[in-house]
Amino acid sequence: MSNAPHTEEPTIGRLVADASRDVSALLQSEIALAKSEVKVSVKAGGIGAALLAVAGVLGLLILILLSIAVAYLITMTGLHPAWAFLIVTGFYVLLAGVLVFLGIKKIKKVRAPEKTIATAKQIPPALKGKQTPAITR
Repeated sequence: MSNAPHTEEPTIGRLVADASRDVSALLQSEIALAKSEVKVSVKAGGIGAALLAVAGVLGLLILILLSIAVAYLITMTGLHPAWAFLIVTGFYVLLAGVLVFLGIKKIKKVRAPEKTIATAKQIPPALKGKQTPAITR
């Protein structure tokens, strides 16, 4: 008789169960890590977003006051104030039109991520052990 410990070969079912348990534990650990990172970042992100919102409101007020100042500068040339304010308004209408045109042009260039979709479609068969063609990028 030998004093060596008797070891059994694990069964396939046992290996699959162990792998499944390990993947589940890994996913749970990753989720817990993500939650803790998000908790730390949310406070700083919230303060940053609030500061940006305040800056945006102040920027809007500055734009309004600057527009009024420009209109009054135009009245210094002798033009009636109504015409001066219409000129400033017309400039903003023209600027808005150009921005809408450029925005629509950019939006029309948006395409679906075709390579990513094709790659994602190959994942389920690969997980089932079926052969998939090589992914090309």
